[in-house]
Amino acid sequence: MEGMEGIAIALAACVVVALICRRYAIPPIPFYIITGLLLGTAGLGIVGTSEISEWIAHMGLLFLLFTMGLHLHPGEVAKRRGSFLIAGTIDLVINFAAGFAVALIIGLPFYDAVVLAGAFYISSSAIALSSLIDNRKLGFRESDTVIWMMVFEDIMLVALLILFTAQDVSPFRIIGIIICVAAAAFACVWKFQSRLWQFFAREDELPILAVFLAVVLAVAVSELTGVPDSLFVIILGSAVSLAAADRAEVVVRPFREVFLVIFFVFFGISVSLSGVPSLVILTSVIVLALISKLFSGLVIGKAIHGRIYSGIDIWADTASRGEFSILLALLYGSSAVVPIVAVMVVVTSCVGSFTGKYSTHIRRWCGHIATGK
Repeated sequence: MEGMEGIAIALAACVVVALICRRYAIPPIPFYIITGLLLGTAGLGIVGTSEISEWIAHMGLLFLLFTMGLHLHPGEVAKRRGSFLIAGTIDLVINFAAGFAVALIIGLPFYDAVVLAGAFYISSSAIALSSLIDNRKLGFRESDTVIWMMVFEDIMLVALLILFTAQDVSPFRIIGIIICVAAAAFACVWKFQSRLWQFFAREDELPILAVFLAVVLAVAVSELTGVPDSLFVIILGSAVSLAAADRAEVVVRPFREVFLVIFFVFFGISVSLSGVPSLVILTSVIVLALISKLFSGLVIGKAIHGRIYSGIDIWADTASRGEFSILLALLYGSSAVVPIVAVMVVVTSCVGSFTGKYSTHIRRWCGHIATGK
């Protein structure tokens, strides 16, 4: 089924999935994807994609990126530049290099290897933050490192989007347009900062309409300039963060939550497992994805907190890959990359939900093993 019938079936299934996940306090993202796999091409084949579902899913992605931009407040990033750069760079170098190496080993061409490396490197911000909140770990000093690692990864995602777009459009043209748009957006927000804060503080429908209009306008500007709308939406969110980040996130949350569910489930519906690699290759990729994040977490724990065991807590909340890995695979990956990323996201998300919940026990258990007690 396609069109509204397919969307209705997919949403009904996701309501059941969401209820179960909330009941047991586990991240729903991997189970939305599994639901899509069961309903779509790889499973029963009863739901297919359509122009309507693709549009809604794309809007969910844009609202996610707008929210990501709200967390990229330039002033806050500048304040944290020391530990922010150290942790972020360690995370990038170890995990991107590991992902790129494994991609070449399994025989992917260079471009697909870069896509897989990006998907391999970027953790799920949604799952990481949910883990910190649901497991009441926001007061832990390692949690602050995790949050700023997610911000660094968001910035690297922007760089990857520019890199991939430069395959079709001159990078100098892209960068020039981005600088002009960013300068205009930040200048406007800075000039009308107090008025924007008052506007977003309104309790009527106007802030909701304005945010929706802004995202749609970003898509229109993208079509005129040839620069991906994802970049414009991130810039827009970062500019708005100067005036009313918290309030804007409250306004955008309903759109993001509903549309993103459709994005995840229809990603699963569209995935074909006909060209999936062997079980040995998939297992190797997934195991390395978990090990590389553990290794980078341990290095970061030692470098930032002076304790290698702090890295276990960092790894526990960043092991999951999710929404941005899917984004890279969906936008730029070939049919050889998409199923690998889909399986990697599902498995690491499930593992990450467990490690995030029991990170304290895992760290204590590792300590006992190291001391022989």
